[in-house]
Amino acid sequence: MKRYDLIIVGAGPSGLSAAVEAAKRGLKTVVFDENEKPGGQLFKQIHKFFGSKEHKAKIRGFVIGEQLLKEADEAGVEVVLNATVIGLYQDKEVVVRIGEAVHHYKGDAVIIATGASENMVTFEGWTLPGVIGAGAAQTMMNLHGVKPGNKVLMLGSGNVGLVVSFQLLQCGCEVVALVDAAPKVGGYGVHAAKVARTGVPFYLSHTIVKAEGEECVTGVTIAEVDSHFRFIPGTEKHFDVDTICLAVGLSPMSQLLKMAGCEMEDNPKRGGQVPVCDEYGRTSLAGVFVAGDVSGIEEASSAMIEGRMAGIAAAEYLGYMDKEEMDRNLADLDQALDGLRQGMFAPKNRGKDIETTDEGIPVSKNLLKHGFVADEEIERFPGVTHAKGIHPVMECTQNIPCNPCQDACPKHCIRIGSNITALPAVEEGSECVGCGMCVASCSGQAIFLVDETYEEGYASITIPYEFLPLPVVGEKGDALGRDGSRVCEAQIIGVKSIPAFDKTNLLTMKVPAEYAMRARFYKKG
Repeated sequence: MKRYDLIIVGAGPSGLSAAVEAAKRGLKTVVFDENEKPGGQLFKQIHKFFGSKEHKAKIRGFVIGEQLLKEADEAGVEVVLNATVIGLYQDKEVVVRIGEAVHHYKGDAVIIATGASENMVTFEGWTLPGVIGAGAAQTMMNLHGVKPGNKVLMLGSGNVGLVVSFQLLQCGCEVVALVDAAPKVGGYGVHAAKVARTGVPFYLSHTIVKAEGEECVTGVTIAEVDSHFRFIPGTEKHFDVDTICLAVGLSPMSQLLKMAGCEMEDNPKRGGQVPVCDEYGRTSLAGVFVAGDVSGIEEASSAMIEGRMAGIAAAEYLGYMDKEEMDRNLADLDQALDGLRQGMFAPKNRGKDIETTDEGIPVSKNLLKHGFVADEEIERFPGVTHAKGIHPVMECTQNIPCNPCQDACPKHCIRIGSNITALPAVEEGSECVGCGMCVASCSGQAIFLVDETYEEGYASITIPYEFLPLPVVGEKGDALGRDGSRVCEAQIIGVKSIPAFDKTNLLTMKVPAEYAMRARFYKKG
């Protein structure tokens, strides 16, 4: 039986992060993963991450995955792929199926970082080909370059549903509707807004009645639900689609921990059945640790920090560092993780109806119900300002942990402050040079450069644009509003793509001056 100091199950963001921290401190570490490629969900995530520099903000998920793999390789971590862990037994014996053979390994410590699996919902026709999970859609698009469908309906308005809806649009799919049984959007408002302004309608307090088709999906019927989630007769709506995408939550894959005899609990706020553990991943079994979604559903940024914590705690458990050094390292990670757990979407606020921002500004009801901030609401937020000449307009309206715009501006025009969840504001007396770094760095694509006096009777608006093919200078099309409806004619006067923007193109369009604060997207005529 082969022995290791540390065995890690799962080569996703938390598992690899744990492996790096442990191996750097001298532990002989192996990571088993059932997939043919390491990195877990990171390589499906083509969007830019939120947070700050320490959380790898404004870096795309797959790039973070590449960085983690490089770190693991340099630290001497052994990663075994196509290896399914089928058992975790007494004395930390790990049983792994590799090919047709079953192997037994012994670890002095074990970290379980198996992540989570997608939830499903049942409805008439839910087993038809064409009903897929959002994660499956991401795998098809972002790993294999396969278009999931042509006309798609998305069920679920959490961050996964919103992000995947946008990626479906980038892939060339038509997203006919975004549907959720809940009465309000569940994910970040900036994610919802960038979907809404492309013209995708939101149907909150609605869910699927049935999928239509004989051999595959050909359509779908949804209906409104009441406060008890019962269908309201006469509210049915039909859509012609070939794909129904489900983003209805995740459940921790905690089976190995239960098998090993860890103390478990059913905790809806953490996603379901999870191990009882402390803040550093120590379970009720000495030497068995957890990290990432298996211990509670959160964002990948949090999972990476939890992984690092578990790797450090395992190193101290095995005597590779003393408690004083461990506490010093964990204190920094505690602070980083605490930053991600603040604001409206903090774990402590799950299920709460937040009425105002931390600044005391009423939350946009229209955003929660329809996916976009109404024109009459937008002016009350501190990032939405008017000025002569070019200036940033920041339509960030919720307290979420993110501050890359503050660091990106070379002229320090943008102020967030020490509180990472504060709404961004324009610094008084600053002068915007129109470089566009703030627009490109915004993970939520919520910053625009506006020149309300571009020329007589016209304004210019610079927007983030991540679709191909790119428009060309001189082209005319439609400027769309926050709700995705046509506002006016627009002419492209600038297209800027440079390495520093990391594949976020900046599109500058000219519109009549009266639409400067309304036009937020461009659609080819």
